[in-house]
Amino acid sequence: MSENGKKLQRILFATNNADKMREIREILADTGREILSLQDVGLTANIVEDGETFEENAVIKAKAIAQMTGELVLADDSGLEIDYLNKEPGIYSARYMGEDTSYRIKNANLISRLEGVPDEKRTARFVCAIAAAYPDGRIRTVRGTMEGRIAYEERGENGFGYDPIFYLPKYGCTSAELSREEKNRISHRGAALRAMKEELL
Repeated sequence: MSENGKKLQRILFATNNADKMREIREILADTGREILSLQDVGLTANIVEDGETFEENAVIKAKAIAQMTGELVLADDSGLEIDYLNKEPGIYSARYMGEDTSYRIKNANLISRLEGVPDEKRTARFVCAIAAAYPDGRIRTVRGTMEGRIAYEERGENGFGYDPIFYLPKYGCTSAELSREEKNRISHRGAALRAMKEELL
């Protein structure tokens, strides 16, 4: 197979986050394409995400990597929106309180900012926007969400990031207490990846 033929059989996902790549590979496994991270292809890129929405940031990343590589590139931007806090941390979720700040500290801060706020006003959602940048210049975006509430304390070891404080009333647990399979089935990233899979197929 030619080098171009090989490239068409694979998708670059613009991330080096190992937890995220595991979810992505599990959900896109049946597309028949190899799913590679930037690390897998030896690419480092410092892309300034200065969009004002999750979609804009995902498109910025996907387009930049597609222009560098000439390949089909997927990129996501995701985060947590807390209604009581005017949808903070939102697109700044990864950078909230500084990129090097541990999520234990970030989570504790958000819980303290909601002290005394009753259940019905603790509504929140995880949002994931995924952009596909095709070699011919086409761009597609999809969005997935998962609705819940902010818990009163961290619970669960299965997730990462804000998962331990994201409570799902329907399931009676945080998203960090779900099994990996359950989380993939109902998560914002799972929903967005399945929508993107429809687009790719």
